[in-house]
Amino acid sequence: MPTPARVVLGCALVLLTLTLFNAGLAESITPELERAEVLCGMASVGLMLVAVLWTRADPTQAKPRPLSGEQGLQLDPDLDEAIREELAWGSHMLLTATPAATLLVFWRDQVLLRRGLLGDGDKAFTPGPICRRAMDRQTPISLVNTTLFPGRHEFDPVLDNLPAVLIVPLASEGVLILGGWSERCFSQADEQWLEGWGARLRTKLEGVTMEGRCGIDPA
Repeated sequence: MPTPARVVLGCALVLLTLTLFNAGLAESITPELERAEVLCGMASVGLMLVAVLWTRADPTQAKPRPLSGEQGLQLDPDLDEAIREELAWGSHMLLTATPAATLLVFWRDQVLLRRGLLGDGDKAFTPGPICRRAMDRQTPISLVNTTLFPGRHEFDPVLDNLPAVLIVPLASEGVLILGGWSERCFSQADEQWLEGWGARLRTKLEGVTMEGRCGIDPA
């Protein structure tokens, strides 16, 4: 239980104890005293509920799942050197600075990068309804607990039974997928970090494409 939740729970117990102590010392039971006791009791229970919800919502308390797969790196060998370096740097930072277990970059009908825990290589990844919704709306989608989403099997080619998934669109032509070790493991800061890197990566990918169309040597 995190420290703030402990403090709230302690306050609730103190309030409940004082309420019972006050009722025990009362010489007579009046309607006013009964109302005060009921209100204090409800406040104590409410504080206890806040402490419980605070504990359940704390990402640091989620236990990592024993996910299957082997650590590895798969990078498209035909990519421009600058893009390869960008993918290597960004994926390393995300896998070390966030509670991510695996990462996949999909761009223009092909997987550019898979890193972290690698799933079954025989399963080809294709964006499903959830990824297409992210690309159509141009907004990230966070699945904090995949067991609550019927479409979670869309991400089985990334890694089987991922507890949590972050999807960030790369314009309308690709997605960044970050899979977490446990439910509710990604914070708002993790999502902002992924969005920022996604915007940077998209700009580089589009820049290389434009250079190729104009006949410019990227080197």
